[in-house]
Amino acid sequence: MNPIFDLGTMIRPSTANAATQITQIPCNMLVPYHNHKFSLYSGERLDDMIASIRANGVLTPIVVQPLNDGYEIIIGHNRWNASKLAGLSHIPAIIKTGLTEEEAEMYVIESNLMQRGFDDLKISEQAAVIAARHSKMFSQGKRNDIIKELQKLEDPEMECSETSSPVGKKLATTSEKIGADYGMSKNTVARLIRINKLIDGLKPLVDDGTIPIRAAVNLSYLPEDIQYMLISLLKKYKIDIKRSEILREQSSIKTLDQLSVIKILMGRSDRSEEIKSTKSIRISNATYSKYFDKKMSKEEISNTIEKALSLYFKNEV
Repeated sequence: MNPIFDLGTMIRPSTANAATQITQIPCNMLVPYHNHKFSLYSGERLDDMIASIRANGVLTPIVVQPLNDGYEIIIGHNRWNASKLAGLSHIPAIIKTGLTEEEAEMYVIESNLMQRGFDDLKISEQAAVIAARHSKMFSQGKRNDIIKELQKLEDPEMECSETSSPVGKKLATTSEKIGADYGMSKNTVARLIRINKLIDGLKPLVDDGTIPIRAAVNLSYLPEDIQYMLISLLKKYKIDIKRSEILREQSSIKTLDQLSVIKILMGRSDRSEEIKSTKSIRISNATYSKYFDKKMSKEEISNTIEKALSLYFKNEV
C-alpha cells in the first residue's frame, strides 16, 4: 500500500516521523474543507456528540492539512463543531501533508459515507458523491486504500473489507459500476449527476421536496441566470415535471426573460396552452388489431390515420 494511505502506521506515535503523530491543535486554528458538501449534525445527534465529548473527550482524532497560518479539516467537521460547543479549546488531530486535491476529496467523501451511510445523505449530498465517483479523478485503487485507512482510524484492530462490484458480473459502464456499489440503477446515477450540476441555491429546494427529482434534472439544463431567477420565483410558484420540461425546451430555442418564466410556472405559456389544447383519441383494441400491426411505431400509425382521414374527407366533398 502507498505509505500516504497507511493510517495504521500513521496513528501510532513515532519519534522518527513527527508528522505522523497525533497533535493537539487549537480549535480556532482550524477551518472547514473548502469544498465540503455535507451538512453538519444537528438536533439529538449533535447533542449526543457534545455530551460524549464532555464525558470522554474526542476519542478519534480528526485529520487536517496545513493551510496558511492554520489547518484545513479533511475528516472530522462534526467532531470539531461539537468540541467547540462542548467548550474544548484543543482537539486531537493527525496532520497530513502533501495531499493532492484528488486525495483530499476522497477522504472527505468516503469518511462521510462511512459515518452516515449513503441512504442517510440528502439528495444533493448523494448527487455530489455520485458525481465525484463518476469523474475520472476517483480511481478504484486509491479509493480502496482510503476506505481501509478510515476503517483503521475507527478501529486499529479491525480487519478491513474490500470494496468492489458484485462478483461474477461484468459491468460495462461507469454508471453501472457506481450503481452496483450503491444499490441503484444507472438511470438513477445519471439523474443524480445532473442534479449535481444545479447551482448551489437550488439544491436545498431539491432536498426539501420543493423541486421534484425529475424536475430538478430538467432544470439542470437551464442557463445559470434562469436558475438563479428560479430561487426567488419558487417561493411563490410551484414547479412540476411538465413545467420543468417546458422551461428546458423553451430555453433551448430562445432566451427567456422573467415574464416568460413566470408564465410557464403559472401554466400560461404558449407551449403549455398548446399542450392543453391537444386532444387524445382512443380506438378499440378490435379496430387497432384490424388495421395496425403491433410492430408499427406511433409515428407510422399517426401517418396512416392522417392519410385515411384525408381520403375520407376528400371523398365526402
